[in-house]
Amino acid sequence: MARAGLYKSDVKKARDSLIAQSLYPSVDAVRVALGNTGSKTTIHKYLKELDEEEGDGTRKSTVSDALLDLVERLAARLEEEADARVAGIAAGYADRENSLAAVEAQLKLELGAAKDHAKQLEAAVQAEAAAHAATRLVQQNEAIARHTAEQQVSDLKERLAENEAHRASLEDKHEHARLALEHYRQAAKEQREQEQRRHEHQIQQLQAELRQAHQVAAAKQEDVTKLNQEGVKLVADLSHAKQALYEAQRLAREHEAKLEKIPALEQKLQGAQEKSADSDARIEHLTNQLQAADSHAKELAGKVRELELALASARATADGQLGLAAELRRLLDSHGNADQAKERGEGATSASKAGQGS
Repeated sequence: MARAGLYKSDVKKARDSLIAQSLYPSVDAVRVALGNTGSKTTIHKYLKELDEEEGDGTRKSTVSDALLDLVERLAARLEEEADARVAGIAAGYADRENSLAAVEAQLKLELGAAKDHAKQLEAAVQAEAAAHAATRLVQQNEAIARHTAEQQVSDLKERLAENEAHRASLEDKHEHARLALEHYRQAAKEQREQEQRRHEHQIQQLQAELRQAHQVAAAKQEDVTKLNQEGVKLVADLSHAKQALYEAQRLAREHEAKLEKIPALEQKLQGAQEKSADSDARIEHLTNQLQAADSHAKELAGKVRELELALASARATADGQLGLAAELRRLLDSHGNADQAKERGEGATSASKAGQGS
């Protein structure tokens, strides 16, 4: 099939180029030199015209003109048939090319739609990738948070176990302290009861001794009173005896002249002197008894004073021990309240930690 715009000059340039290259300028070689364009019949016609114009000086003498003309006609016919077949094939190819062009256009439309869809899918994939990256980041954060939470839970479990062990130890210590405190309270109570009974017994003994001392002092006071009365009586008797002696002496002096009465007077005087000596001895004895009674009374008074002081001291000791027992009871009660408050505080702390751990 001739190419539109194929000129004889183009064929001549292609033929001359082949000849310059020492190649035979056949129709196929010229067509190849023309870039596989142009009809072989046209190229053969132009070559024939060029040969007729220039003459065929280059042909070999061994080839006859008739054979060459026959070959060229056969070649031209074959080329025409080939061109016809090529034209048919080209028409088929044209139809097929048109259909392919239509299909290509359809495919281009579909490709455009596919590209648009691909762009949408790419955008969706990018959005999905961004969401996936965000989800992966969130997942990593969640994994880190979960690991941190698991670590915290593990730490809290360990701390809970330690607190439980500490609480059990504190309960054991508190139980031991409570038993020791109960034992101490019981011992203190028993000791306090024993001391109270002993002090009551001592007070009763002191009161009995004091009553006995008062009774002895009252008896001694009565004896002293009696001795005083007897002393007074003896003093009165002595006074009377002295008066009698004075009177006797007076009488003796008055009746000194009366010799006949001297023996009687002497006897009377001797009796008075004896009586006076007896009175003096009795007075001295009563005086000694009175002094002894006074000394004994003073001793009894000192003993009574000592008993009163001992009784006051025992009462003060008993009051002090009762105050000490009350103070000890108050301290024990405050210690028990402090232990209970501490246990409530530890229970609240354990509950708060357990709530935070959960």
